[in-house]
Amino acid sequence: MDRVNDLPSLSALRTDEGQALLAQLRDHSPAQELAIATRLRREHPPELVSAALGQARLRQRAVAKFGAEDAYRMYFTSNGVEQATRRSVAEYRAARFTALGVGSVADLCSGIGGDAIALARAGVRVLAVDRDPLTAATARANAEALGLTGLIEVRCADVTETDTSPYDAVFVDPARRGGRGRIFDPEAYSPPLSWAIEAARSRPHAALKIAPGVPHELVPDDFGAEWISDGGDVKEAVLWYGSPWVDATPSITATLLPGPHSLPSRALPDPPVRPLGRYLYEPDGAVIRAHLVAEVAAELNGGLIDATIAYITSDELRPTPFATAYEISDELPFSLKRLKALLRTREVGILTVKKRGSAVEPEELRRRVKLRGPNAATVFLTRVAGAPTMLIGAPA
Repeated sequence: MDRVNDLPSLSALRTDEGQALLAQLRDHSPAQELAIATRLRREHPPELVSAALGQARLRQRAVAKFGAEDAYRMYFTSNGVEQATRRSVAEYRAARFTALGVGSVADLCSGIGGDAIALARAGVRVLAVDRDPLTAATARANAEALGLTGLIEVRCADVTETDTSPYDAVFVDPARRGGRGRIFDPEAYSPPLSWAIEAARSRPHAALKIAPGVPHELVPDDFGAEWISDGGDVKEAVLWYGSPWVDATPSITATLLPGPHSLPSRALPDPPVRPLGRYLYEPDGAVIRAHLVAEVAAELNGGLIDATIAYITSDELRPTPFATAYEISDELPFSLKRLKALLRTREVGILTVKKRGSAVEPEELRRRVKLRGPNAATVFLTRVAGAPTMLIGAPA
């Protein structure tokens, strides 16, 4: 069992002996862990070796979120790696805060400190609060490891009892996981979304990190809502409070990273449904979550292939960061037999399967068509004007 989720293990890893072990394990292969552990336990206490191996494994996982330079200096818990904000997203949010003139932030439910680190690096003074002693200690260790203790104060406390009045803004990242996995009811967050909203209203500026699947009707009238994707993956939604959102029409935005590329709502009506054109556009997930497909369709001079499907079609190829374009060569009624014959004729051995509005599972389809050949293709399993349809094409 990994000894990474207790305070004594964290303290041991920060000693000279613990640091030396972590340095040795930086690029270790998980497949060789048994042999490595056996060797290291001849020279070091078994508990320390176990803690170092567990921490090294977490650091390797954290590279994808924080980059190697930071990840191999930071400390993580199992939950912290999963729930921490990706560095690119945290830096984007910190930049938004500083653009608003924010100089200090109370970071409530701060976790291991991912957002606090980005804020501090942007020159913002941060109070990082978490009620879990190990999580707070890990955040403190990370501030020290990255040389940010002058800007980050870590406090182990209940966020609902924290005085935020000395700070320009609050950032709240409620826990959205419980013993049974993800929590979908915002009032079951810890703390509940309703509490976070009131905490936000107590300061001139605020940001509340929530799950991207939150219903739009839960966005208060005096907040703006932003859906954020990074590298094409939807990461989170954020409710923003304060100028320019207070007393304004609810502001809805989709933001794509890297960039950033931001698409604001223009409150457009649903796009028209039209016949399939030469190009099919797949909107970014943040655009879909933000209900801004109409804005992208207007930019592309396109329409929908079906009233219930978020695929845009157009006769023109126009560059946009908000959707990926494909050139469509075939439009066929859904038929596994016809698809198999077509792919065999074209010697397709690499098939990308995308689906929207279809019950067919991509892996099952790949297995049944028995791909062979040097060529690549993309098949869309979807509906066109209500009819189950296969669209064959390639990235434009």
